[in-house]
Amino acid sequence: MKDSYTYDVIIIGGSYSGLSAAMSLGRALREVLVIDSGLPCNRQTPHSHNFITQDGEKPAVISAKAKLQVDLYKTIHFFNGLAVKAIKNENGFEVFTESGKTFNSRKILFASGVKDLLPEIKGFADCWGISVLHCPYCHGYEVKNEKTAIIANGEMGFEYAKLISNWTKDLRLCTNGKSELTLEQIKTLENHGVQIFEDEIDSFEHKEGYIQNIVFKNQQKVEVKAIYARVPFKQHCAIPETLGCDINEQGLLKVDAMQKINVAGIYASGDCTTPMRSVAIAVSTGSFAGAVINKELIDEDYAK
Repeated sequence: MKDSYTYDVIIIGGSYSGLSAAMSLGRALREVLVIDSGLPCNRQTPHSHNFITQDGEKPAVISAKAKLQVDLYKTIHFFNGLAVKAIKNENGFEVFTESGKTFNSRKILFASGVKDLLPEIKGFADCWGISVLHCPYCHGYEVKNEKTAIIANGEMGFEYAKLISNWTKDLRLCTNGKSELTLEQIKTLENHGVQIFEDEIDSFEHKEGYIQNIVFKNQQKVEVKAIYARVPFKQHCAIPETLGCDINEQGLLKVDAMQKINVAGIYASGDCTTPMRSVAIAVSTGSFAGAVINKELIDEDYAK
């Protein structure tokens, strides 16, 4: 790591997408600094799936192996800490960290992910990523044909129930309050064996994060082995917004087909840019962003 130096690229976020971008850039001989605070959103998830060659591996093992491989490229440097501010200047960007260190670069890549905002249901946070799941493609196979619940309402609940019914027919839709489903949607779900519960949820009974029962506020208990829920989220890093980067209606950083943001010199990849949150997609977009950034740096140098 070099302090008084202008890197080609600073990558904010050192998980799957950031490390993948760093590898692309390292192989292109670029001087890169990866700033990471060490809090990936899947840190509680016991196993990662649907990523070829790594199916069933622990997320922390994948990222640790990736970092070891990236670290072999001598132009890649790491800083363990939190980036809290960045300013655009005539030479590129200056990035400030919580510890007071500052770094300069020509380009910035945000691979900073998102922070899930979990509901205040007792036991929800303990089960999140273990038996309370967000993605059937990542985790559905492991709980196929099990007693399963979905926490959702209205149109989203209807569509989510249809999707999850591909993995199990033993399905319950918990609206956690008065149903916003149409009569037609209710009839369709019931015809496909989906039970609908409108009572508010009080808590989850679980053992070390593995759900056993949903407990409603009327004290009714429903036995389940898995729950699907789509929770709201916010950007894990607030810096892009302060730099004027566009955020779409979903709360994601708005990028074009080349992973570029509307502010020149800024790029983004991974979970902070897409609702399709998986290790495979994070790796793919990071690798592509690294190649795009390298090409832009080449073009700029040739234009001088």
